[in-house]
Amino acid sequence: MHILLVEDDDRIAAALRPALHRHGMTTTRLARGRGAVDHLADVDVVLLDLGLPDIDGVDVCRAIRAVSEVPVIVVSARGEIDDRILGLHSGADDYLVKPYDIGELVARVHRRRRGPAASPVGEVVVVDEVSVDLNRHAVTVAGREVTLTRKEFQVLALLASAGGAVCTRSRIVAEVWGRSWPGANRTLDVHVATLRTKLGRPDLVQTVRGVGYRLGQPGGSDPGAGSGAPAPR
Repeated sequence: MHILLVEDDDRIAAALRPALHRHGMTTTRLARGRGAVDHLADVDVVLLDLGLPDIDGVDVCRAIRAVSEVPVIVVSARGEIDDRILGLHSGADDYLVKPYDIGELVARVHRRRRGPAASPVGEVVVVDEVSVDLNRHAVTVAGREVTLTRKEFQVLALLASAGGAVCTRSRIVAEVWGRSWPGANRTLDVHVATLRTKLGRPDLVQTVRGVGYRLGQPGGSDPGAGSGAPAPR
């Protein structure tokens, strides 16, 4: 999936692009809005800031919509209801207010992806009778729906999307919470412990000691989860 990122803030772009790349997305970044319509070839989703230095992002959105049906997600610090309404009326498909959660942004990007790829293979991940629907944000265990909090689902969805690969603690915290803080690892441990309880599959979310977590396979060994105690930090 290729993303056109129209964002003038170098710090935001520098933080966002690696996160998108970790989710398998490539990016083209523009620091100005003028000429954005010339970069729409092979673009799946546009992430558009409104506070651009040369032209208002609303006008950029209108210009894009005049020539293309590519999904546009506005990512802006303008959070007033009038701003959101104006953005949507200008042709945006979605509107996310800064600061936003990286996991939520990625979910919205996948939801807005155009064309046949809107229902990609792997959209529903099933492991040991646990079904994770990445688009519907729904989880079932042996056909029974399980209610998770938003953060619990985001942790599980990130692990499910990794296809059995290990997700480091720092990556999970960065992509689910969008920032780190002194108690971040403990907060992650608590969410993982709750997931194990709610899913009724204590060996599904496996601890890789000193690294992070991964989603295990039925009958697979858990490299370090043991009794479910948090991995050493």
